Amino acid sequence: MISGSTFDAGKLRAQLAEIEKQAADPGLWSNPQKSQQVMRQKKRLENVLATEVDLVRRGDDISAYFDLGREGESVEADLRREIDSLRNLVDRLETESLLSGENDARNAIVTIHPGAGGTESQDWADMLLRMYLRWAERRGFQTVLYDYQPGEEAGLKSATFAVNGEYGFGLLTSEIGVHRLVRISPFDQAKRRHTSFASVFVSPEIDDSIEIVIKPEELRVDTYRSSGKGGQHVNTTDSAVRITHLPTGLVASCQNERSQHKNRERAMSMLKSKLYEYELEKKREVTRKIEDSKLDIDFGSQIRSYVLQPYRMIKDHRTKMEVGDVDRVLDGDIDPFIRAYLRMRRGEKQDGNKQNGN
Repeated sequence: MISGSTFDAGKLRAQLAEIEKQAADPGLWSNPQKSQQVMRQKKRLENVLATEVDLVRRGDDISAYFDLGREGESVEADLRREIDSLRNLVDRLETESLLSGENDARNAIVTIHPGAGGTESQDWADMLLRMYLRWAERRGFQTVLYDYQPGEEAGLKSATFAVNGEYGFGLLTSEIGVHRLVRISPFDQAKRRHTSFASVFVSPEIDDSIEIVIKPEELRVDTYRSSGKGGQHVNTTDSAVRITHLPTGLVASCQNERSQHKNRERAMSMLKSKLYEYELEKKREVTRKIEDSKLDIDFGSQIRSYVLQPYRMIKDHRTKMEVGDVDRVLDGDIDPFIRAYLRMRRGEKQDGNKQNGN
């Protein structure tokens, strides 16, 4: 299974041929919404077919190594490398097979805020930002840092960035919530152990195919001076923009572009994405609504704990998964936690269907 479809190559090629016919129609491009939908379908089918070819090739290579081994060749190292590579691919395919939500395939917009605790929590928020950027790099996703508010001494006060890649949002839904760090603080001269918190919120990046109506009187627009890690275009003019949606309290900021106009345009796009996810959560009436991500960033509300002292362990409190190699995780290897969360989510959906008699 992959993304809800089996590897029926003949059927998929027929679907791709039909999509390519639609893409070749000049009239398609006069309808931006339809053209975006068609191109997403085309890319998805091409990726599935390319994966099917890759799986066949890998299987043939492993079979060839076994044949060489039976003939007395030394192939153990090469065979182990091929099997490990195939295992990683299968893990990725399994993860994608768990993604079937309406917006799972979309890009993600991620916002990180430190909890109470000053510099220590701000530094922890910056560590989380690095972890997610490294994770995206490992997966070949593109990231764009839209807003970065540095702390006074270290770390950050807030950061917003996009993760552009197929299933970016679906994968990162596992990270929504409060993350807890326990360590000997590098900012404490007495070398005492500190507990810090930071919250992560993720929304899907929406496009023109989804209409979000926002009344001008519902918005407060503030401008401020760009600073921090906003990218090569950050300057010292008041070009950065922060937009607050007054009825919900949702905020979107951007300082990455050269002009105030472009920053405002990007901030509005991010705000629409947040509002869209907000409304979806209310309609679905799931146990975790959008307000869950706004719980007090404090004890008892965390989804995951990262303990560096007195022992070293990362534990997800929802799935009960534990990993002892904390450095590997903080360096971006969060896929085991993502897979465990997606499996748990699918199990909850199946249980809910059974209770409803479906």
